[in-house]
Amino acid sequence: MITVEDKEEIRRLFYLEHKSVRWIARKLGRSRKTVRKALADASPSVYQRKEPRLSPKMSPFAPRVDQWLAEDLNNPVKQHLTARRIYHLLQEEPGFDAAESTVRRFVRLRRLGLEPPEVFIPLAYEPGMDAQCDFGEAKFFLQDELVKAQLFCLRLCYSKRSFVMAFPTQRQEAFFEGHAAAFRFFRGVPHRIWYDNLKTAVLRVLMGRNRQEQSAFVGLRSHYLFESRFCTPGEAHEKGLIENVVGYARRNFLVPLPRVSSWEELNQHLLACCLAEDQRRLRGEKATIGELWAQERQHLLPLPDWSYPCCTVRPVRANRFGLVTFETNRYSVPSEHAHGELLLKAYTWRVEIAARDKVVASHARCYGREQDVLDPLHYLPLLMAKPGAFDHAKALQAWRARWPAVYDQYRQALVQRFGTSQGTREFVRVLQLHRNHPPDLVRQAVEQALQHQAYNADAVLNIVLQLAQPTRTVSPLDLSAQPALAAIQAATPDVSHFDQLLTGRGG
Repeated sequence: MITVEDKEEIRRLFYLEHKSVRWIARKLGRSRKTVRKALADASPSVYQRKEPRLSPKMSPFAPRVDQWLAEDLNNPVKQHLTARRIYHLLQEEPGFDAAESTVRRFVRLRRLGLEPPEVFIPLAYEPGMDAQCDFGEAKFFLQDELVKAQLFCLRLCYSKRSFVMAFPTQRQEAFFEGHAAAFRFFRGVPHRIWYDNLKTAVLRVLMGRNRQEQSAFVGLRSHYLFESRFCTPGEAHEKGLIENVVGYARRNFLVPLPRVSSWEELNQHLLACCLAEDQRRLRGEKATIGELWAQERQHLLPLPDWSYPCCTVRPVRANRFGLVTFETNRYSVPSEHAHGELLLKAYTWRVEIAARDKVVASHARCYGREQDVLDPLHYLPLLMAKPGAFDHAKALQAWRARWPAVYDQYRQALVQRFGTSQGTREFVRVLQLHRNHPPDLVRQAVEQALQHQAYNADAVLNIVLQLAQPTRTVSPLDLSAQPALAAIQAATPDVSHFDQLLTGRGG
């Protein structure tokens, strides 16, 4: 290959010394074609290989690799062979002795022959117009237990501001709550949001871009007034901005795996990470994400006056045990609603059960299977009528395991004073104070009642009320500004005469 110094010599001989091409070629031992190329272009020559370089160690195995790659075209996208997997398969072939890096280079070249890489068009977005949404998976430690989280991600396309929130599920109520939280985070609603064809939004994929959407999703869209767009099935690159966010959040927000005590703590961590991203300036941008978002905010749709009810609604009927069933789990309701027709609202983190328009029960949502979620307060009125079931009541077992030891001492004192049935009823009345008073206040009242040997529920209630509204201290009246009043002395009455009433010496 001719060097740049050779080109310089040829060009000087031709342009400065006016030698002919034929003379220069004979003098330097170059072809006339090479001399003409040097005269046409003075820049350094770049060598380009006409054909890919053969790999001596991989050539014997090329037919085998080509067969695997051709068969792989019919496999699911997420289960395609990787170069690393091909390397491990080749290790089982006799005579194979190539490094993994050699296999990677070879596989990359062979794939290019089977599937030419797709070429994409750089895109630009108008402020406030477009956003992209997706779910992803990640893991974290919840109270030392490794748990899988579903990451709801929503990203504004202009400013690239992103919102990430973790849920235990991808169910519709989590999908909706993620939208409501993201819109509050952005302080506005984008005009269009792009999605995969996820079941929480799409009931059926029709021809082209047409979709039959879930009625509940249409309700969410109508509430916030944004438009929905759905990608072509299998073409996730159509919303590549959000695909990048899912991986970025997993690598940067959740590595090393966070250890938290609750989902709320995890989401506080993710929110802080999203806010910190406002200081980052992306490649090719002249401003930070936060500065671009400040410009984009003016073009977002305004938030409605109230958030969309992000829940699943089901009519239910309580059985004879005062339990309603939802997704194989059973939730308790007050005993007076047993056998009644009720309405259950399942939110992401809680379950509410209503009779007509009044909420009669609220529980933390259970994501296990065939579990009983019981509120012991729901069964206290029933235990007043059936005190014999107290020791075996399933609803009370978990509560009894964690309530203060003084409760058992007080119940034992009541049983000794009134007998088993009546003593248990009196103790149930004490437990009912938990309906309207803080647990710590009831505990203090029981301790004082036991100390003063006040063995009845009314005494405990009286102490609770005293603790809730302690007697105010009254400061002495200041009469310095009224000297005339200060001189008045009131006689102190002699109350010893009232003692005569106790001894019977009265008149």
